[in-house]
Amino acid sequence: MPAELTILIPCLDERETLADCVRASHAGARAAGARGYEVLVADNGSTDGSSSIARHEGARVVSIPARGYGAALRGGIEAAHGRFVIMGDADGSYDLADLTPFLEMLRLGWPLVMGTRLRGTIQSGAMPWLHRFIGNPILTWLANLLFGTRLSDYHCGLRGFDAHAIRGLRLHTSGMEFASEMLIRAAMAGMPIFEVPITYSPARRSRRPHLRTWSDGWRHLRFLLLYSPRWVLLYPGVAMAAAGFLLSIALLRGPIRVSTVTFDVHTLLVSATLLSTGVFLVLLAVTARAYASRLGLLPSNPRVEAILDNYSLGVGLSAGLLLGLIGVALYVWGLVAWGENAFGPIAHYQTTLRLVIAGTTLITLGVEVFFGSFVLSIFTLH
Repeated sequence: MPAELTILIPCLDERETLADCVRASHAGARAAGARGYEVLVADNGSTDGSSSIARHEGARVVSIPARGYGAALRGGIEAAHGRFVIMGDADGSYDLADLTPFLEMLRLGWPLVMGTRLRGTIQSGAMPWLHRFIGNPILTWLANLLFGTRLSDYHCGLRGFDAHAIRGLRLHTSGMEFASEMLIRAAMAGMPIFEVPITYSPARRSRRPHLRTWSDGWRHLRFLLLYSPRWVLLYPGVAMAAAGFLLSIALLRGPIRVSTVTFDVHTLLVSATLLSTGVFLVLLAVTARAYASRLGLLPSNPRVEAILDNYSLGVGLSAGLLLGLIGVALYVWGLVAWGENAFGPIAHYQTTLRLVIAGTTLITLGVEVFFGSFVLSIFTLH
């Protein structure tokens, strides 16, 4: 009969605290009334005898040769025999003897149950102030904004989940960002998440922690942004393109005066730059979304997939060529108008400047659309 629960502990040289964590896991599983359980240690290349200690305390040990926190957890999840998995660290910071709230919510059907330190109890010295008051809250707020979650602690390492559901997410990362990837992909899949307040204690080991504040924090931030091309590329691109287009159309007709301020060709140059940059960002967003969807990094969106499947390279090339030709025509028109004025100081001929700026902008847009269509067609190949 399969075990109901696997308590998963990733481990890399944790001989000082591992025995206590395994014993606490046994106690926690019994206290929660688990109908069959195992304590599984995912050893990530320990050289201090941690594996032998784990086996002596009654844990099953699997060796994970690929290094990294995420690699150890992915290997452990694949090797778990339990229907439910509760994962925690091997440094004694999480109370593995108190697993009842997690198992209760898993039995009620919640596929993912998160511990939250920020709504629980953080003992003195357990979390650096930079993590507690700046890093964790900011990254959690940003993740909630980008992915529509309402969690209070995105980086808590004590969490329980339905093993089959999490395996279905096809998690990829091998480092500390694995914690964020699990929540992001769960949110994208529409998986409900429940939070349980926990007690967070100071780690009981003497060695330096594996976590590196700045490098791992940057990796988490980069990962959040990579998984959200809409917020990083699409929305800013659409806003810039719309603002640039509307302002350019208004300024092509002539100067705009607001009180004592006059907006003229210099502002037109800025608006044209906004327009071309915005279109470029939109093209990047569509390309990134197509590529990530094809790789399985982002879930498929039926509407986006329908647009991409019906996309024709010829349409994109034709549109880019047409924009470029119109731009060349405007540019030549401007040069002709300038020549009719004996090629005098161009700053004196505002109409000529407007035509040159408009032509240059359309040529730029044409090049972006033309070559962007080539790249997009590559990423939309099945």
